[in-house]
Amino acid sequence: MFESFRYFRWQDILDILVVAFIIHQLISIIRGTRSVQMVVGIGILTIIYFLASVLDLSALLWVMQNFLSSILLIVIIVFQQDIRRALTQVGRSPFQKHIEIVDKQMEEIIRTLFYLAKRRIGALIVIERETSLGDFIESGFKLDAVLTKELLISIFMPASPLHDGAVLISEGRIQHAGCILPLTQNPYINKRYGTRHRAAIGLTEETDAVVLVVSEETQEISIVRHGALTTIEDEIGLTKSLQAIFMVGDSSSSQPWKNWLGGK
Repeated sequence: MFESFRYFRWQDILDILVVAFIIHQLISIIRGTRSVQMVVGIGILTIIYFLASVLDLSALLWVMQNFLSSILLIVIIVFQQDIRRALTQVGRSPFQKHIEIVDKQMEEIIRTLFYLAKRRIGALIVIERETSLGDFIESGFKLDAVLTKELLISIFMPASPLHDGAVLISEGRIQHAGCILPLTQNPYINKRYGTRHRAAIGLTEETDAVVLVVSEETQEISIVRHGALTTIEDEIGLTKSLQAIFMVGDSSSSQPWKNWLGGK
């Protein structure tokens, strides 16, 4: 047994670690999505192919050979959203700055959300991070305005022509309003979630954006990241959740939330 290690090179160790890392990343990307069931389905078909080959089942083997010969094209079509998200993560620069946030801006967002929730007014607020959301804001109206509670509330009031769309916050400012977001195609989403929640999940499945949702039916406030939705109970819970996402630097600093994408 020990003789086999004699021919074990440091390159082999590196090779194993890289492959393990890639597999771990792929699992992280598809975990909790419908892609898991698709991967299982492809695995079962592969097992059937090998059983047909071993048992010499000619007709079944012919069918499986013709199907698996197009497996690469099938994988690209079926997993196109996951592939796009994976390539986006790979292409993200490791030297990019982490996004920070300032107290005043965060306070304006939190106060707006709870004001709207108490009055059963729906809202959808998107906070851009490292991935540009340019492809998703073509349908919106450019504002480039100072982030204030009053402006956010006026946008989401039922009488406003922009209230049904999403607000995009970038570089500490309200950049766009009335944006239409892509809806998730995940069939396992809870049926009680409406269009706003499905739009929030759909956007975060493809980008690293953080989306805040107010339900006009249940008055619930939710935070959505990476396709996962978490319901927030109170202002303290929302503040802690956003701190965990955006706060960087020395936790002992007297100003824990500093500059958010250059916002002043």
